[in-house]
Amino acid sequence: MRALRRRLRTHFAPAPTPAPATAGAGAAGPPPDGSAPPPVVGRRARTRTVVLMTGPAVVVSMAYVDPGNFASNMTAGARYGMMLLWVIVLANVIAMFVQYLASKAGIVSGRSLAELCRDHTPRPVRWPLWAQAELVAMATDLAEFVGGAVALHLLFGIPLLPAAVIIGVVSLVLLALAPDGKRRFEVTIGAFLVVILVAFVYQSLSSGSWGGAASGLTPRFAGADSLLLATGMVGATVMPHAIYLHSALGARHAGTGPAQQRALLRANRTGIVIALGAAGFVNATMLTIAATAFNGANSDQTLESIHSGLGSIVGPGAALAFALALLASGLASSSVGTCAGQVIMQGFLRRQVPLLVRRLVTMTPPLVVLALGIDPTWALVLSQVVLSFGIPFALVPLVIFTSRRSVMGPLVNRPLTTAIGTVAVLLISALNVFLIGMVATEGL
Repeated sequence: MRALRRRLRTHFAPAPTPAPATAGAGAAGPPPDGSAPPPVVGRRARTRTVVLMTGPAVVVSMAYVDPGNFASNMTAGARYGMMLLWVIVLANVIAMFVQYLASKAGIVSGRSLAELCRDHTPRPVRWPLWAQAELVAMATDLAEFVGGAVALHLLFGIPLLPAAVIIGVVSLVLLALAPDGKRRFEVTIGAFLVVILVAFVYQSLSSGSWGGAASGLTPRFAGADSLLLATGMVGATVMPHAIYLHSALGARHAGTGPAQQRALLRANRTGIVIALGAAGFVNATMLTIAATAFNGANSDQTLESIHSGLGSIVGPGAALAFALALLASGLASSSVGTCAGQVIMQGFLRRQVPLLVRRLVTMTPPLVVLALGIDPTWALVLSQVVLSFGIPFALVPLVIFTSRRSVMGPLVNRPLTTAIGTVAVLLISALNVFLIGMVATEGL
C-alpha cells in the first residue's frame, strides 16, 4: 500500500511551474516535464507531432463520454426521440473550440488555466473561482462513481454502494499503473475510448438507430423538462474540469518560440478533431439508440431500464455492450477526473494533495447519494446541470487570458476568435438563465 501511495504521488504530480513568459514572447524555456517537443520538419515529423498532441486530446475526450453523458443523452432520446440531437451537435462543436483554446493557452503560455487565474486575478476573484472549480470536480466525480457502480450492478449484480467502492479502488490502480502519468496513461484511456466506441457502433448497427436522425437537427424544446435535459447535455459535453486539464496538458508540451508553437497548434487542432469527433459521435449515437428503441414510450427511463429495454427490444448483445461501455466510461473518466482535480488545486493554491487522499474525499458524495437511495440516473442528470452552470466560470477567464498579448505574445487570439468565445459564453449563460426562468414558472 505504501508503494502504491508513492507511485500515485509521483506519477501524476503536476508539472513544476515554469518561469513566467515574457510579455509578447510566449512561453519561455522547455516544457515543464523536461521533454521538448520535436522540431516540426517534414511529413514524418509532422505526423509524430500530431500523434504527440492527440494523446492529451484523447485523455480530455474521456470527460465527454463519462456516465453523465449516458444518463443525459439516453434519457433525452428515450423521452423526446430525436428532438434534442441538435443540442449534442452544437455542444460538440463548442467543445472542440473550447478545448482548442484551453490547450492553446497551455502551449503558448506554458501555464495551466488555473495557474493563469492564480497569477492574473485578485484574491477576491481567485478564491471563488477555485471554490466553484472544486464544486465542478465533485459533480464530475459523482457522475463517474455512480455510473461505474450502476455498470457493475448491471453486469454482476453487485449492490450499488460496494460497487462504487470497487470503482474507486480500480481507478486508483489505473492511475498507479501509468508510468510517469504520461504516454501509457494516454494509451490506456484511448483503449477505453475504443471500447466505448465499438460498443455503441454495435448497438447502433443492431438497432438501425440513425434512421430519421435528420429530424433532430432543428433547434426546439418541449417545456422545462426538455430544457433541463438540454442543459445537462451541454454540461456533459462542454466540461469545465476538462478545460483546466487540457490547458495543463498543453503546458507540458509548450513550444519554445512562435514558429514551433504554431506547428504544435496545427497538430493540436487535428488531434482535437480526431478525439472529440469520436466522442461526439458516441454522444449522438447514445441519443439515437434510445430514441429508436424507446421514443417516448416511458418518461421515467433509468440506466437500469434502458439496459433491460435494450435487451428485450434490440437484443441481449446490445444490453451487454451498453453495460460494458458504461463500465469503461466510469473507470476511465474517474481517473481523468482525479487528474483534473489535482491540476485545479495545484494551479490555484500551489498545493498538492496525495491522490489517495483526494480519491477518498471525492468518493464521499456519491457514496452518500447511493446510501440514501437517490435515483442514480436522476443524480447523474443533475450533476451535469451543475457542470453546465460551472462552464462560464472557466470559459470567461480562458477567453480573457488567450486574448491578452501579455500572456499569449504574438499568438494572441484574433478578434474573430475572441468574438466566437464570447458568443459561446453568452449562449451557455443564456441557456442557464432560461432554465431558471422556466423551472420557476413551470416546475420540473
